[in-house]
Amino acid sequence: MNIIDIPAAIQTFVEATNRGDAEAFATAFTHDAELSDWGREYHGRDGVRAWDRTDNIGVQAHFALDAIEPGASSDTFVATLTVTGNGYNGTGPMTFRLRDGLIASLRIAP
Repeated sequence: MNIIDIPAAIQTFVEATNRGDAEAFATAFTHDAELSDWGREYHGRDGVRAWDRTDNIGVQAHFALDAIEPGASSDTFVATLTVTGNGYNGTGPMTFRLRDGLIASLRIAP
């Protein structure tokens, strides 16, 4: 794993998913968060909760954080995660943009 400090919100994202804690998962995001999953768009915490139900905790997803590195700007990070569960299974990048210690946007795409 690349060694940098893992921002608390991203750590919460991973840990809440792995323990199936939907409320902790949602509160890792800002109220106006944007989530893009291969072009499917979700907005706000209600959108994050909807995605969580259909594509994450709702399908018993489990994350292993393989690497994390700084993104293109000081508030972005690219995490390489291996996902297992009853939905998507595989390894790929997730790009996080943080604001005020929370996830303001998450982009899942190659």
